[in-house]
Amino acid sequence: MTTADEPNPLRAARFWRAATALDHLPPDDGAEVAFAGRSNAGKSSAINTLTGQAALARVSKTPGRTQELLFFCLDERRRLVDLPGYGYAATSAARRRDWGETIPAYFAARQCLRGLLLFMDVRHPLQVGDRQLLAIAGELALPVQPVLTKADKLGRGALNSALRSVERALA
Repeated sequence: MTTADEPNPLRAARFWRAATALDHLPPDDGAEVAFAGRSNAGKSSAINTLTGQAALARVSKTPGRTQELLFFCLDERRRLVDLPGYGYAATSAARRRDWGETIPAYFAARQCLRGLLLFMDVRHPLQVGDRQLLAIAGELALPVQPVLTKADKLGRGALNSALRSVERALA
């Protein structure tokens, strides 16, 4: 935790490298937090907001724009990892299958992975891919923090109902 006198390490984030396969991953040291979820759930936008940098992580209205594991360094020992989204993506079926194998393998292989932020559109939470990711994380005892996005698209009553539904499902 930072105090008012200490600089926020998120503000110093910078793009470090991209990896398309496990053999392209950076050294397995330090600490990583992965941003996971369906395509267009808001993972890259969240990285930009958290770091205060509007263009650090590339965002697009086209689903599936993130096609690699993108590593952002906060300092020499801490990283954020923007994962390709699952579900619909503007890419080939073969590429989507590769992600379906690479992402669980990344979760299992990385000793430095401290947890996942699971981004879900509040209008469509806990889709099949979300449940699969939760199951994999559970098997690996990997902490998961759900993040519901696009709350501005629902009225207050529908939003509260969706929140209660997700809370019950994850309890």
